Parts: sequence; C-alpha cells; structure tokens
Amino acid sequence: MPHSVNEDIAGRLDEVARLLADQGANRFRVQAYQQAATELRRMARPVSQIFAEEGLAGLEALPGIGHSLARTIRDLLRNGKLVLLDRLRGDHDPLALLRSVPGIGPVLGGRLHEELGLETLEELESAAHDGRLETLAGLGPKRLAGIRDSLAHRLGRLRRPPVTPVGAPVESGDPPVGELLEVDAEYRRGVAADTLKKLAPRRFNPTREAWLPVLHTTRGTRHYTALFSNSARAHERHQTRDWVVLYCDGPDGERQFTVITAAFGRLKGRRIVRGREAECAALAEGRA
Repeated sequence: MPHSVNEDIAGRLDEVARLLADQGANRFRVQAYQQAATELRRMARPVSQIFAEEGLAGLEALPGIGHSLARTIRDLLRNGKLVLLDRLRGDHDPLALLRSVPGIGPVLGGRLHEELGLETLEELESAAHDGRLETLAGLGPKRLAGIRDSLAHRLGRLRRPPVTPVGAPVESGDPPVGELLEVDAEYRRGVAADTLKKLAPRRFNPTREAWLPVLHTTRGTRHYTALFSNSARAHERHQTRDWVVLYCDGPDGERQFTVITAAFGRLKGRRIVRGREAECAALAEGRA
C-alpha cells in the first residue's frame, strides 16, 4: 500500500491533470501529471523522506518526475498546498500567498498587494531586493531580512537574485516579448470567439459566476496559462478585460508576466509586457 503522504500528493496531481484536461491543456502535460501520480502510488517509500534526505535532486531522480513535477511535489510537501491547483480551481488568492511568508500579516500583505501590485512570491522577492519594500513605513531592517531569508528558503534560492532595471536585458530564462505577446493575442482571440473554458473565481465574485476565461498553450518547452487579471487593482481601474496575466512554466520554474494596453507614450494603444516596455518598443520598430 502506498504511504499516506504519497497518496495525498498523488490525489492532488490527479486533480491538476483533470482540471488541465477539462480546460484544454496540452495532452502531454496532462499525461505527465497522471503518470507522476501513478508513480507515487507505486512507491513504498514516503516521498517526504526522499525530499528530507536528498532534497529536490532526489525528487527529480524518481521515474517519471523530472524538474517541473519535482518542484510541484516539493511545494506540496513544504506548504501543504499548490498555487497551480488553486489557480486551476479559480481559488487563487494572492493575499493569502503573501501572508504565508513569516513577517507578513494581513495589513502588510494588503499594502504589498494594493500599493506595490505584488501577487507572487517571485514578485515579492524582487521587491525585497530592489528597494521597493524599504519604502513601506513600519518595515524595518530586521523584518525585511527575515522576509528575504524566508523567501530564499521557499523559492530554493542559493543567492540573492539580480536586480534588473526596467528596459535592461532580461534573464536568459525569460521568454522573448514577442512570444509573450503572441500568447496574449491567442488568449484574446479565444475570448472573442468564446471558445475558452471559464472559471468561477472566488475573489470579487460573490455570485460565483463563471466569467474568467482560461487558456493553456505551449511554446516549445514552456507551458503557459493565460487569464484576465482578477486583482483588486484591476477591478479598481476597470481593467479586468484588458490586463492579461501569463503564467509561464518552463525549465527555470514558473514566471509571471502581465500584458496590458499602453495608455500613453509612443506605444499608446499597443499591447505591451509590463516591465519590458523597451523590448516591446524595439519589437514594434523592427529592431528586435
């Protein structure tokens, strides 16, 4: 009989596979989650023991797992939940995610989300190192250091991430802006044709209406999930049908990008990737 922790995680992976299939994701991605669940159920050894003794490398060495699924299992073991699964269910709550970091309570979590627009731990990590968190009143050096250390552990960082100024060359693992804009265009075509599965998000949706279209698509080794932004800021600015959030799961882990319509400047009226405006301009001018 499989160990209870293996059965619990296998059940979560099965649910991810079912939701991905229902939402039209690539069948090979669906099969990867199904096969990983089957493999966990075959194991007599608890996967938690493997992770405790061998770390992420031990999970990656398991048959049928690989790097992406190893990170998924690690997150379930560490946090008892999976952001991907919450997102697929329509339950994603960035405030709850921010508050899961020691040192961040309800008030600070709300300010991070509302004032800085942070929604993921990766965005929080960047803000912790580029000076944005230091601008918040009441966040002293000791508390900031604790948040940095916690994020380094949660995200598996070995060193401080580099701070990349807006317009500077992006990390080698980042997809090109042309690809991001292509996925955004595919999503908006699906929305216009009303061919996409719709989720019923819990946040800002008291009637539980299924209104949020979701797209799963691939580009090479990268898997994308695209959704309109359901953040407080998007609702406040009436941009829930313009801002598109792209979750890119690739060899270097999951990254998040937001595509919007530029409201001013030389790119006014064009779709751009927030934070990568210079690259979007170069692409528009044929220099990329």
